Amino acid sequence: MKALSIIILILDIFAIVKILQSGAEVPQKALWIALVVIVPVLGLILWALLGPGSPVKQ
Repeated sequence: MKALSIIILILDIFAIVKILQSGAEVPQKALWIALVVIVPVLGLILWALLGPGSPVKQ
């Protein structure tokens, strides 16, 4: 269980860095970061599917 928590933490940090590096507007970045921090697993999945630079948006 501890290993899974560490993996989720690493993926969340990766997502936050990628969000900050994206070309999205600041309010969008803040919303995505808040979502990833408040609901880590669901936020990570939603960001991967719908966030800036996601395959669905291209």
